[in-house]
Amino acid sequence: MPLDERALVSGCTRNERGPQKRLYDALAGRMLVVCLRYVKSRMEAEDVLQEAFVKVFDKIGTFRFECPLEAWVKRIVVNTALNYLRNQRHWTWLAPVEDAEHEAATAATAASGLHVEELLALVQQLPPGCRAVFNLYAIEGYNHREIAELLGVTEGTSKAQYSRARSLLQGMLANQNRVKNGTI
Repeated sequence: MPLDERALVSGCTRNERGPQKRLYDALAGRMLVVCLRYVKSRMEAEDVLQEAFVKVFDKIGTFRFECPLEAWVKRIVVNTALNYLRNQRHWTWLAPVEDAEHEAATAATAASGLHVEELLALVQQLPPGCRAVFNLYAIEGYNHREIAELLGVTEGTSKAQYSRARSLLQGMLANQNRVKNGTI
C-alpha cells in the first residue's frame, strides 16, 4: 500500500474522514473480491464489506503494526463474512468422515486450463459451509485446526467440508468440460 500506514491509522483513530476515505478507497476493491468468495450475491458482498469497514474503523485503534494493515483488514473482512453466513444460517455441515484427505488427483489437471473468474464462479455455486471451508483452506491458507476454531466445528468436519467442496468442484469441472467438448 503506497500510503503511510502510521499516518493513515493515526488519522482513522481520530475519526478523520480524509484518512478513512483513503483507506477505504485503497482496499475496498480487493476486500469486495474477498467478500464475493464467501457470499453468493454482489449485494450481500457489499453489505458484508460495509459492515467490515465499520468494524475496521471502530477497532483501528487496536492495530499494532505487527502485520501489514491490509492483512489486518482482510482478517476482519473474512471474519465478518463468516459471521454473516452464521447469522443467515447458511451452514450445512456434514458429519466428519475418516478419510477426508483422500482427493482425486484429477482436480489439479481439470482446473489447470480454467480462468480465475471461471473458477471463482464455480466456487460461488458450492453450499455455504463447503464454500467457506474451501476459501479458508485453499485460498486464505488456514489449516484445518484454525478453520475449526474459526467456525466452531471439529477438524474432521472442516476436512469433510473441504473434501466435499473438492468433489463438487471436480464434478462441476467435468460437466463444464463435457459442455465445452459437446459431449452432453
